[in-house]
Amino acid sequence: MPNTEKKQRASDLVADQLAARIQSGDLVDGQPLPSERSLIEEFGISRTVVREAVLALSNRGLVEARPRYRPVVRKPGIDAAFTAVESIVEHLLHEPGGVKNLFDTRIIIEAALVRQAAESADKDDIVALRTALAINKEAIHNSEEFYQTDIAFHNVIYQISNNPVLPAIHKAYTSWLAPQWSQMPRLPDRNQANFEAHQAIFDAILARDADAAEAALRNHLNAAWDQVVKTFVGI
Repeated sequence: MPNTEKKQRASDLVADQLAARIQSGDLVDGQPLPSERSLIEEFGISRTVVREAVLALSNRGLVEARPRYRPVVRKPGIDAAFTAVESIVEHLLHEPGGVKNLFDTRIIIEAALVRQAAESADKDDIVALRTALAINKEAIHNSEEFYQTDIAFHNVIYQISNNPVLPAIHKAYTSWLAPQWSQMPRLPDRNQANFEAHQAIFDAILARDADAAEAALRNHLNAAWDQVVKTFVGI
């Protein structure tokens, strides 16, 4: 059997054993992995095999690895799951229609979420939305700040369901689409239009009108997509 296959199997074995320790809590979330030297001694392997095992753990979202720092344990969670597929999504975004496909799934999810919010948002949810909307309005003339408050407003919509998967999805969307969004022209008049769209969504939720909330959300995101198309010809 070629040495490369033996080495690969060794790194997989080490990665599996370390993954089991992370899942059991033996290796604590937020703490550094054991040093390379200690792993070499414990498993009787080379530094190369250790590094391949750490890379495998990083690809699974079980450790955060940065150059010149010891890898840090990340216990499996929803955020880790999305982080683990980030490289796959990045590849898909470069496929024809990839960005549009991802954006369409966002519309589907948020359309359902604003309907749910219109039907079930409680007093605290309404306060959170109203606060996020007010902060968004104050940032109209500061485009970078407006971008962040735009994200924050939508994040409240994802939070209302009290389903921990959904805010993680929003965080993932924000991360995956950031390369496109960061290049969008940001002008006060465009910010004003986006704020007014947010206001329409909020008003419909406040009125408990699920149909109007969905229509306002779809109008908002479809207009946002039109801006993407104008910025990135052939996307």
